Amino acid sequence: MSIVVAFFVNAALNFALGLLVAKFLGPSDFGRYAVAMAVAIVLNTLAFEWLRLSATRFYSEARRTAEPGIRATLDLGYAAAALVLVALVLAASLAGLEAGLPVPLLAVATGAAIGMAMFDYRAALARARFLDRAYSRLVLFKNLVAFGLMVGGAYLFREPALVLAGAAASGGLALLVARGILADCGATPAAAERRHLAAFASYAVPLVAANLIYQLIPLLNRSALAVTDGYAEAGQFALAADVGLRIFMTIGSALDLLLFQLVVRTDESHGRAEAEAQVARNLALVVALLLPLAAGYWLAMPAFEALVVPASYRGSFAIYSTILIPALFAFALIQYALNPVFQLKRRTGPVVLAAFVALAVNAALLAILPERAGPQGVAIGQLAGLAAAALLFTIMAVRQGGLRLPWRDIGLAGLATAAMVLALLPLRSLDPPALALGLVTIGGAGIYAAIAYALDMAGLRVLLRARFSRRSVLAPAE
Repeated sequence: MSIVVAFFVNAALNFALGLLVAKFLGPSDFGRYAVAMAVAIVLNTLAFEWLRLSATRFYSEARRTAEPGIRATLDLGYAAAALVLVALVLAASLAGLEAGLPVPLLAVATGAAIGMAMFDYRAALARARFLDRAYSRLVLFKNLVAFGLMVGGAYLFREPALVLAGAAASGGLALLVARGILADCGATPAAAERRHLAAFASYAVPLVAANLIYQLIPLLNRSALAVTDGYAEAGQFALAADVGLRIFMTIGSALDLLLFQLVVRTDESHGRAEAEAQVARNLALVVALLLPLAAGYWLAMPAFEALVVPASYRGSFAIYSTILIPALFAFALIQYALNPVFQLKRRTGPVVLAAFVALAVNAALLAILPERAGPQGVAIGQLAGLAAAALLFTIMAVRQGGLRLPWRDIGLAGLATAAMVLALLPLRSLDPPALALGLVTIGGAGIYAAIAYALDMAGLRVLLRARFSRRSVLAPAE
């Protein structure tokens, strides 16, 4: 229950944070903040993501005692990567290099990258050991502090650099949470081993390359808009992309938190064949939840924009979001349903190829579409790139990864989503917006859940019955 509460609070804080920062900074300064944050995410991915991925794959409750060198190597790797980034920024500052950003903004972007990495690492350790309470405390603390510092910086100073500094500080302060339960006594620097480092690199570097390529897409698109149409237009695009991404990543991360560790545990306890079957079941669950989410977000868009989006972003927000919704669905499908096929086999080359296709298609269309379709051409290019990557990756997962697509559950999810859209479409333009948003949200969830339960989509009915029957057996007698 604690982890569920943490996810809901985390989602609410992230939505409010992004919208309030955008409101207080305004489109132009928010555009600068968005480009700098994209740089921070790229730096975080480049320097630290391989270690975080290795923590979720190689570290566990059993291994922390049997192989303390794993944790020691991870700790040492994080410290070394952080020092290298700091040294590079100092060198750039002394040399007067801006690298597309003013030096102060580049410095705080680097600090944000390190702060986010420290938090992500602690969260990965808690996740790998299934420490739900520690994970929940970490998430709640970090996001509450980030909300206060980042929104406060935007409101009081209207300065993008201070907002990024708040992101850096919140990640660093998260190191103070759950220190005792996450500590490993034997994980001293002397216990670090090169063989672990080699295993981490062999497993995670291709995944990092893929993630880095995916992170270059928003950086490329936002930078292109800033150059051709100004930072204000880049800010309009960034808000729509960020809000939509938070919606899909919040649900996707919640699924990944449970589902990928379940695959790893199944692989250790029941063998590879059963783990591969679990990957297919996971894909069915991801599609069954993300497809109605995408449709519901589109249905609720007019009311959501009128109620939640700052006035200076309205109009553009709905246009960009409508184009980006299928792109975000494709990206979430890649991250949470298709990547695990090759992560399980430790064959991550196809992950890089799919990401490269996404970037190549996006870049090619970026040279053509904006002249013909205006700023919205950038969003269309992002959609085309991610859709091409998802299609190619699915084909590779089936042919090379041995994935058996759960066609029945995918088809049922499509039918249930179509029924939900047809039933609620007349409510899309209903006034007042609050009533429309409430009816679409509650009605959509109710209609889809009823169909999913009736058809036992992705085994949900069986799972729910098993869950409640277990509770009834374990419930104390009165």
